[in-house]
Amino acid sequence: MFRPEDDPVLTEMLSALEHSPEVLALRVRVIELQVERGLFTEALAQCGAALTQEPGNAQVLGLLQQCTIALASNNSGALPVIAPPEQNLDEYDFWAAAERQVGDIIAPAFVDPGVTEFATDRDAGTVARPAVTLADVGGMAEVKRQLELSLLGPLRNPALAKAFGTSARGGLLLYGPPGCGKTFLASAVAGELGANFYPIEIADILDIYTGASERNLHSVFEVARRNAPCVLFLDELDALGHKRSQMSGSATMRTVVNQLLTELDSATSDNDGVYVLGATNHPWDVDVALRRPGRFDRMVLVGLPDPAARAAILHYHLRDRPVTGVDLSALAHRTEGFSGADLAHVCTSATQLALADSLRTGEVRPVTMPDLESVLADIKPSAAAWFESARNVVEFANGDGTYDELARYMKARKLR
Repeated sequence: MFRPEDDPVLTEMLSALEHSPEVLALRVRVIELQVERGLFTEALAQCGAALTQEPGNAQVLGLLQQCTIALASNNSGALPVIAPPEQNLDEYDFWAAAERQVGDIIAPAFVDPGVTEFATDRDAGTVARPAVTLADVGGMAEVKRQLELSLLGPLRNPALAKAFGTSARGGLLLYGPPGCGKTFLASAVAGELGANFYPIEIADILDIYTGASERNLHSVFEVARRNAPCVLFLDELDALGHKRSQMSGSATMRTVVNQLLTELDSATSDNDGVYVLGATNHPWDVDVALRRPGRFDRMVLVGLPDPAARAAILHYHLRDRPVTGVDLSALAHRTEGFSGADLAHVCTSATQLALADSLRTGEVRPVTMPDLESVLADIKPSAAAWFESARNVVEFANGDGTYDELARYMKARKLR
C-alpha cells in the first residue's frame, strides 16, 4: 500500500504547502501528485480547499472530476465514463448526462463542460507583448505614482536617473492582500515600457526530480534575457523564495532559493533589459537575502481597490453581459473593503441569478441592480484574515521600518 511518508517529493510539497497555504499553484501541484499516486480521498479534500480559494478554477475542477470518478469506480467496481458532449449538445444536456451516468458523486455545479481533457504540459508560461498600460488600471493613483517613481521614471530618463545616482536595476516587489490586481499591474508595467511580459508561477518552476527545479528556473531567466526588453513576473514569490531559515528539512527548496539569488545577482548574470517584478501576499516570509540591494530591494503596496478602481473592476466584469439599470457608483460605494477577486465573484453570482431566471422562462433576462444587491447581502470581503496577519507584522516585526507604508495604510483605514 502506498504511504505518503514514503514519498519524499510529496512530503516536501506538503511541507511547502503547510508554510504557504494561500499559494493556489502549489496546492494544485500537490493535488496532481496525489492523483498520480492514487490518493484520491486526500486529493479531493485539497480540491475543496483550492475551490474555496478560487471558485471555478478549471484545472482544479478537472482534477476534482478525476477524483470523484476514481472514487466512484473504487466503490462500485466499474469506472463510469461521461461521454463527451456532441457538437450541438447544449450545457443543460451535458449536466443531465453527467448526472445520469455518475449520479450524485459528481455534483453538476463543479463540472465544467468545456473541460474534456486534462493539461499535462508543465512548460513555463508564454512571452507576450501586452496591450494594456497603466492608463487601463482604474484608480490606484498612489500605486501608479510609486511605480513611476521607483521603476518607470528611471527607465524613461536614464540620464537624469544617473545624475541623481539612481537606476532601475534590481527587482520590484508588489505586495498586498490577495486578489487586488498585482498580476494585472505587472502586465500594465510591461505595456507601459513597450516590453515583453513573461508571467511565471511556482508550478512552472518546481519539479519532482532532483535538480530539475533549478534548471527550470535558469531556463526561465534565459528566456527572459533572449526576449529583452522583458518584464519577468514571478508570482507567489514567498513560496518560491521562502525563508531558508524555516526550511531546515527541505533541501530542495533551499537550493531553489539559492538558484534564484544567483539568477538575480548582477555579478553572475547579465540581466540588462530584464525587469524582474515579484508579487506576494506575504512579503514577511520572503528570504532576507532576496530583499538586499540589487534584488527585490523596492516594495510597492497594492492595497484594496479604491472607489474609482472598484467601479472600473465592476464595469470590466459586467461589460460583456446583458445588464440594465446598474449603478456602478452606488455599487462602488457599497463594496468598501472588497478585493478585485471579491468584486468578480459578485458579478459572477449576480449573473447566475439572471441566468437561472432566463433558463426557467426561456427568455434572456439581463442582470439588474436587485441581482447585485441580493448577492452583496451574502458575500463578505475576503481580505480580513490577511489584515489580521499584517497587523501582527506591523505591530511586532517592523523595527527597521520596512512596513511603514503598510502601517500608514492600515491606520488610515482604521484597520489597526
